[in-house]
Amino acid sequence: MLNDLPIRKIIHVDMDAFYASVEQLDNPELIGKPLAVGGSGTRGVVSAASYEARKFGVRSAISGVKARRLCPELIFVPPRFDRYKEISKKIRAIFLDYTDLVEPLSLDEAYLDVTENKKGNPSASLIAEEIRTRIFNEVGLTASAGISVNKFVAKIASDYNKPNGQKTVNPEEVLDFLEALDIRKFYGIGKVTAEKMYQKGVYTGLDLKNKSLEFLEKNFGKSGTHYYYIVRGIHNSEVRPNRIRKSLAAERTFNKNLSSEVFMLEKLEHIAEEVSKRLTRSKVAGKTVTLKIKYSDFTLQTRSKTLPYFISDKSVVLETAKELLYQEKLNNSVRLLGISLSNLNTEKKTKKVEQKSISAQLKINF
Repeated sequence: MLNDLPIRKIIHVDMDAFYASVEQLDNPELIGKPLAVGGSGTRGVVSAASYEARKFGVRSAISGVKARRLCPELIFVPPRFDRYKEISKKIRAIFLDYTDLVEPLSLDEAYLDVTENKKGNPSASLIAEEIRTRIFNEVGLTASAGISVNKFVAKIASDYNKPNGQKTVNPEEVLDFLEALDIRKFYGIGKVTAEKMYQKGVYTGLDLKNKSLEFLEKNFGKSGTHYYYIVRGIHNSEVRPNRIRKSLAAERTFNKNLSSEVFMLEKLEHIAEEVSKRLTRSKVAGKTVTLKIKYSDFTLQTRSKTLPYFISDKSVVLETAKELLYQEKLNNSVRLLGISLSNLNTEKKTKKVEQKSISAQLKINF
Protein backbone atom coordinates (compact mmCIF):
# COMPACT_ATOMS: atom_id res chain seq x y z
CA MET A 1 0.00 0.00 0.00
CA LEU A 2 2.76 2.45 0.85
CA ASN A 3 4.12 2.30 -2.68
CA ASP A 4 0.80 2.82 -4.49
CA LEU A 5 0.78 6.61 -4.44
CA PRO A 6 -0.23 7.96 -7.88
CA ILE A 7 2.73 9.43 -9.75
CA ARG A 8 1.68 12.89 -10.92
CA LYS A 9 3.31 16.03 -12.26
CA ILE A 10 1.08 18.97 -11.35
CA ILE A 11 1.43 22.61 -12.39
CA HIS A 12 -0.52 25.41 -10.74
CA VAL A 13 -0.57 28.52 -12.94
CA ASP A 14 -1.59 31.78 -11.28
CA MET A 15 -1.85 35.02 -13.26
CA ASP A 16 -0.14 38.01 -11.65
CA ALA A 17 -2.63 40.63 -10.36
CA PHE A 18 -4.91 39.52 -13.19
CA TYR A 19 -7.71 42.13 -13.25
CA ALA A 20 -5.31 45.01 -12.64
CA SER A 21 -2.83 43.66 -15.20
CA VAL A 22 -5.55 43.44 -17.87
CA GLU A 23 -6.43 47.08 -17.20
CA GLN A 24 -2.77 48.06 -17.56
CA LEU A 25 -2.52 45.97 -20.74
CA ASP A 26 -5.47 47.78 -22.31
CA ASN A 27 -4.39 51.20 -21.06
CA PRO A 28 -0.58 51.54 -21.10
CA GLU A 29 -0.85 54.88 -19.27
CA LEU A 30 -1.66 52.84 -16.15
CA ILE A 31 1.53 50.77 -16.31
CA GLY A 32 3.75 51.31 -13.28
CA LYS A 33 1.06 53.17 -11.35
CA PRO A 34 -0.83 52.07 -8.21
CA LEU A 35 -4.12 50.73 -9.53
CA ALA A 36 -7.22 49.25 -7.93
CA VAL A 37 -10.07 47.54 -9.73
CA GLY A 38 -13.29 48.30 -7.89
CA GLY A 39 -15.19 51.18 -6.33
CA SER A 40 -13.60 54.19 -4.66
CA GLY A 41 -16.73 55.52 -2.94
CA THR A 42 -17.95 54.92 0.58
CA ARG A 43 -19.63 51.69 -0.57
CA GLY A 44 -16.84 50.58 -2.89
CA VAL A 45 -14.68 47.50 -2.39
CA VAL A 46 -11.35 46.66 -4.03
CA SER A 47 -11.62 43.60 -6.29
CA ALA A 48 -7.94 43.55 -7.27
CA ALA A 49 -4.83 45.67 -6.85
CA SER A 50 -1.70 46.10 -8.96
CA TYR A 51 1.66 45.27 -7.42
CA GLU A 52 2.42 49.00 -7.29
CA ALA A 53 -0.65 49.44 -5.07
CA ARG A 54 0.11 46.39 -2.93
CA LYS A 55 3.31 48.06 -1.76
CA PHE A 56 1.08 50.47 0.15
CA GLY A 57 -1.00 47.68 1.71
CA VAL A 58 -3.85 47.88 -0.80
CA ARG A 59 -5.36 44.45 -1.42
CA SER A 60 -8.59 42.84 -2.52
CA ALA A 61 -11.66 42.90 -0.28
CA ILE A 62 -10.75 46.10 1.60
CA SER A 63 -12.99 49.14 1.27
CA GLY A 64 -12.26 51.79 -1.32
CA VAL A 65 -12.06 54.38 1.44
CA LYS A 66 -9.37 52.46 3.29
CA ALA A 67 -7.48 51.83 0.05
CA ARG A 68 -7.47 55.55 -0.72
CA ARG A 69 -6.25 56.28 2.78
CA LEU A 70 -3.38 53.83 2.38
CA CYS A 71 -2.45 55.17 -1.04
CA PRO A 72 -3.68 58.70 -1.83
CA GLU A 73 -2.39 58.41 -5.42
CA LEU A 74 -4.37 55.23 -6.05
CA ILE A 75 -6.18 55.06 -9.40
CA PHE A 76 -9.56 53.30 -9.39
CA VAL A 77 -11.05 51.65 -12.47
CA PRO A 78 -14.38 49.79 -12.66
CA PRO A 79 -14.21 46.02 -13.28
CA ARG A 80 -14.83 44.68 -16.79
CA PHE A 81 -15.61 41.02 -16.29
CA ASP A 82 -16.46 40.34 -19.93
CA ARG A 83 -12.95 41.43 -20.85
CA TYR A 84 -11.38 39.32 -18.10
CA LYS A 85 -13.32 36.28 -19.32
CA GLU A 86 -12.15 36.94 -22.89
CA ILE A 87 -8.51 36.99 -21.80
CA SER A 88 -9.03 33.95 -19.57
CA LYS A 89 -10.30 31.92 -22.53
CA LYS A 90 -7.13 32.71 -24.49
CA ILE A 91 -5.00 31.55 -21.57
CA ARG A 92 -7.11 28.41 -21.18
CA ALA A 93 -6.54 27.60 -24.86
CA ILE A 94 -2.78 27.67 -24.26
CA PHE A 95 -3.16 25.24 -21.35
CA LEU A 96 -5.14 22.85 -23.56
CA ASP A 97 -2.27 22.72 -26.04
CA TYR A 98 -0.36 20.78 -23.39
CA THR A 99 -2.98 18.67 -21.62
CA ASP A 100 -6.72 18.08 -21.45
CA LEU A 101 -6.42 17.72 -17.69
CA VAL A 102 -6.99 21.39 -16.85
CA GLU A 103 -8.94 22.33 -13.73
CA PRO A 104 -9.79 26.05 -13.61
CA LEU A 105 -10.16 27.49 -10.12
CA SER A 106 -11.18 30.94 -11.33
CA LEU A 107 -10.55 33.21 -14.30
CA ASP A 108 -6.92 33.68 -13.30
CA GLU A 109 -5.67 30.32 -12.03
CA ALA A 110 -5.79 26.63 -12.87
CA TYR A 111 -4.24 23.25 -12.18
CA LEU A 112 -2.68 21.24 -15.01
CA ASP A 113 -1.77 17.57 -14.84
CA VAL A 114 1.13 17.12 -17.27
CA THR A 115 2.20 13.65 -16.15
CA GLU A 116 1.32 12.56 -19.67
CA ASN A 117 1.19 15.60 -21.94
CA LYS A 118 0.57 16.38 -25.60
CA LYS A 119 4.13 17.61 -26.14
CA GLY A 120 5.76 14.44 -24.86
CA ASN A 121 7.93 16.56 -22.59
CA PRO A 122 9.02 14.67 -19.45
CA SER A 123 9.87 17.90 -17.58
CA ALA A 124 6.94 19.61 -15.86
CA SER A 125 9.24 22.52 -15.01
CA LEU A 126 10.10 23.16 -18.66
CA ILE A 127 6.44 22.89 -19.62
CA ALA A 128 5.52 25.49 -17.00
CA GLU A 129 8.24 27.80 -18.28
CA GLU A 130 7.06 27.37 -21.86
CA ILE A 131 3.43 28.06 -20.89
CA ARG A 132 4.39 31.24 -19.03
CA THR A 133 6.43 32.43 -22.02
CA ARG A 134 3.54 31.79 -24.39
CA ILE A 135 1.08 33.65 -22.14
CA PHE A 136 3.41 36.65 -22.16
CA ASN A 137 4.05 36.56 -25.91
CA GLU A 138 0.51 35.78 -27.03
CA VAL A 139 -1.57 37.58 -24.39
CA GLY A 140 0.79 40.19 -22.99
CA LEU A 141 0.48 39.23 -19.32
CA THR A 142 2.79 37.56 -16.82
CA ALA A 143 2.01 34.44 -14.85
CA SER A 144 3.61 32.55 -11.99
CA ALA A 145 3.67 28.78 -11.57
CA GLY A 146 4.24 26.12 -8.97
CA ILE A 147 5.26 22.60 -9.93
CA SER A 148 5.16 19.54 -7.70
CA VAL A 149 3.72 16.10 -7.02
CA ASN A 150 0.25 17.20 -5.98
CA LYS A 151 -2.16 20.13 -6.17
CA PHE A 152 -1.58 21.30 -2.60
CA VAL A 153 2.18 21.73 -2.88
CA ALA A 154 1.95 23.16 -6.40
CA LYS A 155 -0.53 25.78 -5.19
CA ILE A 156 1.80 26.92 -2.40
CA ALA A 157 4.82 26.90 -4.72
CA SER A 158 3.13 29.17 -7.29
CA ASP A 159 3.09 31.97 -4.74
CA TYR A 160 6.74 31.52 -3.85
CA ASN A 161 8.41 33.56 -6.63
CA LYS A 162 5.61 35.95 -7.57
CA PRO A 163 5.33 37.90 -9.73
CA ASN A 164 6.48 36.41 -13.02
CA GLY A 165 8.36 33.47 -11.56
CA GLN A 166 8.03 29.78 -10.84
CA LYS A 167 9.17 27.26 -8.29
CA THR A 168 9.54 23.53 -8.56
CA VAL A 169 9.33 21.39 -5.44
CA ASN A 170 10.81 18.05 -6.41
CA PRO A 171 9.49 14.90 -4.74
CA GLU A 172 12.52 14.52 -2.45
CA GLU A 173 12.17 18.19 -1.40
CA VAL A 174 8.48 18.18 -0.48
CA LEU A 175 8.78 17.26 3.20
CA ASP A 176 11.60 19.74 3.93
CA PHE A 177 9.73 22.43 1.98
CA LEU A 178 6.55 21.97 4.02
CA GLU A 179 8.34 21.68 7.35
CA ALA A 180 10.14 25.02 6.88
CA LEU A 181 7.01 26.84 5.76
CA ASP A 182 5.26 29.42 7.94
CA ILE A 183 1.86 28.01 8.81
CA ARG A 184 0.22 31.10 7.29
CA LYS A 185 1.54 30.01 3.89
CA PHE A 186 -0.39 26.74 3.96
CA TYR A 187 -3.19 26.93 1.41
CA GLY A 188 -6.53 26.71 3.21
CA ILE A 189 -5.30 27.98 6.57
CA GLY A 190 -6.77 31.44 7.02
CA LYS A 191 -6.05 34.19 9.49
CA VAL A 192 -8.39 32.88 12.21
CA THR A 193 -7.08 29.30 12.01
CA ALA A 194 -3.49 30.53 11.95
CA GLU A 195 -4.08 32.54 15.13
CA LYS A 196 -5.55 29.47 16.80
CA MET A 197 -2.54 27.43 15.73
CA TYR A 198 -0.21 30.06 17.15
CA GLN A 199 -2.00 29.73 20.47
CA LYS A 200 -1.36 25.98 20.33
CA GLY A 201 2.35 26.49 19.61
CA VAL A 202 2.12 25.74 15.89
CA TYR A 203 4.11 28.28 13.86
CA THR A 204 5.69 26.22 11.09
CA GLY A 205 5.03 23.08 9.11
CA LEU A 206 7.41 21.21 11.39
CA ASP A 207 5.42 22.30 14.45
CA LEU A 208 2.27 21.06 12.74
CA LYS A 209 3.91 17.76 11.82
CA ASN A 210 4.93 17.20 15.44
CA LYS A 211 1.30 17.31 16.57
CA SER A 212 -0.53 14.00 16.77
CA LEU A 213 -3.61 13.19 14.72
CA GLU A 214 -5.62 13.03 17.93
CA PHE A 215 -4.47 16.52 18.95
CA LEU A 216 -5.34 18.01 15.56
CA GLU A 217 -8.76 16.35 15.39
CA LYS A 218 -9.56 17.47 18.93
CA ASN A 219 -8.64 21.10 18.24
CA PHE A 220 -9.58 21.48 14.57
CA GLY A 221 -12.22 18.82 13.94
CA LYS A 222 -12.31 17.26 10.45
CA SER A 223 -9.86 19.89 9.22
CA GLY A 224 -7.34 18.48 11.70
CA THR A 225 -7.24 15.23 9.73
CA HIS A 226 -6.59 17.21 6.56
CA TYR A 227 -3.75 19.16 8.21
CA TYR A 228 -2.20 15.93 9.50
CA TYR A 229 -1.85 14.51 6.00
CA ILE A 230 -0.99 17.60 3.95
CA VAL A 231 2.01 18.48 6.12
CA ARG A 232 3.28 15.00 5.26
CA GLY A 233 2.91 15.72 1.56
CA ILE A 234 -0.14 13.50 1.21
CA HIS A 235 -2.85 15.02 -0.98
CA ASN A 236 -4.35 12.71 -3.57
CA SER A 237 -6.94 14.99 -5.16
CA GLU A 238 -6.91 14.56 -8.93
CA VAL A 239 -6.99 17.38 -11.47
CA ARG A 240 -10.62 17.42 -12.59
CA PRO A 241 -11.28 19.08 -15.97
CA ASN A 242 -14.98 19.34 -15.21
CA ARG A 243 -15.21 20.54 -11.65
CA ILE A 244 -18.50 19.75 -9.97
CA ARG A 245 -20.25 22.94 -8.93
CA LYS A 246 -20.89 22.87 -5.18
CA SER A 247 -22.90 26.06 -4.80
CA LEU A 248 -24.49 28.90 -6.71
CA ALA A 249 -25.04 32.39 -5.33
CA ALA A 250 -25.89 36.03 -5.94
CA GLU A 251 -25.48 39.06 -3.70
CA ARG A 252 -26.00 42.82 -3.64
CA THR A 253 -24.20 45.67 -1.87
CA PHE A 254 -26.51 48.61 -1.10
CA ASN A 255 -25.88 52.31 -1.64
CA LYS A 256 -27.25 52.97 1.85
CA ASN A 257 -27.23 50.72 4.88
CA LEU A 258 -30.57 49.04 5.58
CA SER A 259 -31.72 48.95 9.17
CA SER A 260 -35.01 47.04 8.98
CA GLU A 261 -35.96 43.63 7.61
CA VAL A 262 -38.94 45.24 5.87
CA PHE A 263 -36.63 47.31 3.66
CA MET A 264 -34.67 44.19 2.76
CA LEU A 265 -37.55 42.14 1.35
CA GLU A 266 -37.56 43.87 -2.04
CA LYS A 267 -33.78 43.43 -2.28
CA LEU A 268 -34.08 39.74 -1.41
CA GLU A 269 -36.65 39.27 -4.16
CA HIS A 270 -34.25 40.58 -6.80
CA ILE A 271 -31.43 38.42 -5.41
CA ALA A 272 -33.64 35.32 -5.32
CA GLU A 273 -34.66 35.97 -8.93
CA GLU A 274 -31.02 36.16 -10.00
CA VAL A 275 -30.18 32.93 -8.13
CA SER A 276 -33.13 31.19 -9.79
CA LYS A 277 -31.99 32.35 -13.24
CA ARG A 278 -28.48 31.06 -12.62
CA LEU A 279 -29.82 27.73 -11.40
CA THR A 280 -31.95 27.42 -14.54
CA ARG A 281 -29.03 28.29 -16.83
CA SER A 282 -26.82 25.75 -15.06
CA LYS A 283 -29.63 23.16 -14.99
CA VAL A 284 -29.15 22.45 -11.30
CA ALA A 285 -31.17 22.58 -8.09
CA GLY A 286 -30.20 22.48 -4.44
CA LYS A 287 -31.43 21.69 -0.96
CA THR A 288 -29.51 24.10 1.29
CA VAL A 289 -30.35 27.82 1.23
CA THR A 290 -27.86 30.16 2.90
CA LEU A 291 -28.51 33.82 3.64
CA LYS A 292 -25.39 35.97 3.79
CA ILE A 293 -25.55 39.20 5.79
CA LYS A 294 -22.73 41.73 5.89
CA TYR A 295 -23.27 44.46 8.47
CA SER A 296 -22.18 48.09 8.28
CA ASP A 297 -19.17 47.29 10.49
CA PHE A 298 -18.15 44.63 7.88
CA THR A 299 -18.86 41.69 10.20
CA LEU A 300 -20.33 38.75 8.34
CA GLN A 301 -23.12 36.39 9.35
CA THR A 302 -24.64 33.40 7.54
CA ARG A 303 -27.88 31.55 8.25
CA SER A 304 -28.75 28.28 6.53
CA LYS A 305 -31.63 25.88 6.14
CA THR A 306 -31.63 22.50 4.41
CA LEU A 307 -34.89 21.41 2.79
CA PRO A 308 -35.93 17.78 2.27
CA TYR A 309 -36.15 18.29 -1.50
CA PHE A 310 -34.26 20.04 -4.32
CA ILE A 311 -35.40 23.53 -5.28
CA SER A 312 -34.65 26.06 -8.01
CA ASP A 313 -37.88 28.05 -8.20
CA LYS A 314 -37.59 31.71 -7.25
CA SER A 315 -40.61 31.67 -4.93
CA VAL A 316 -39.29 28.81 -2.79
CA VAL A 317 -35.80 30.30 -2.66
CA LEU A 318 -37.26 33.66 -1.64
CA GLU A 319 -39.56 32.26 1.04
CA THR A 320 -36.72 30.28 2.59
CA ALA A 321 -34.46 33.35 2.52
CA LYS A 322 -37.20 35.42 4.20
CA GLU A 323 -37.52 32.79 6.90
CA LEU A 324 -33.81 32.98 7.53
CA LEU A 325 -33.90 36.79 7.59
CA TYR A 326 -36.51 36.78 10.34
CA GLN A 327 -34.83 33.90 12.16
CA GLU A 328 -33.14 36.25 14.60
CA LYS A 329 -32.72 39.95 15.22
CA LEU A 330 -30.19 41.82 13.11
CA ASN A 331 -27.00 42.83 14.89
CA ASN A 332 -26.59 46.13 13.06
CA SER A 333 -27.57 47.95 9.87
CA VAL A 334 -26.87 45.90 6.73
CA ARG A 335 -24.68 46.83 3.74
CA LEU A 336 -24.91 43.54 1.79
CA LEU A 337 -27.28 40.60 1.38
CA GLY A 338 -26.62 37.39 -0.51
CA ILE A 339 -28.40 34.12 -1.18
CA SER A 340 -26.65 30.89 -2.08
CA LEU A 341 -27.89 27.40 -2.84
CA SER A 342 -25.68 24.41 -2.06
CA ASN A 343 -26.08 20.65 -1.59
CA LEU A 344 -26.76 20.59 -5.33
CA ASN A 345 -28.11 17.65 -7.31
CA THR A 346 -24.89 17.62 -9.37
CA GLU A 347 -22.75 16.60 -6.43
CA LYS A 348 -21.47 13.05 -6.38
CA LYS A 349 -21.04 11.07 -3.24
CA THR A 350 -17.63 11.75 -1.92
CA LYS A 351 -15.33 8.79 -1.93
CA LYS A 352 -13.07 8.08 0.96
CA VAL A 353 -9.58 8.73 -0.38
CA GLU A 354 -7.01 6.26 0.78
CA GLN A 355 -4.07 8.04 2.40
CA LYS A 356 -0.71 6.88 1.16
CA SER A 357 2.96 7.64 1.66
CA ILE A 358 4.87 10.10 -0.49
CA SER A 359 7.91 7.85 -0.60
CA ALA A 360 6.95 6.32 -3.95
CA GLN A 361 7.37 9.65 -5.72
CA LEU A 362 10.98 10.31 -4.81
CA LYS A 363 12.37 9.19 -8.17
CA ILE A 364 10.11 11.22 -10.47
CA ASN A 365 11.99 13.49 -12.90
CA PHE A 366 10.63 17.02 -12.67
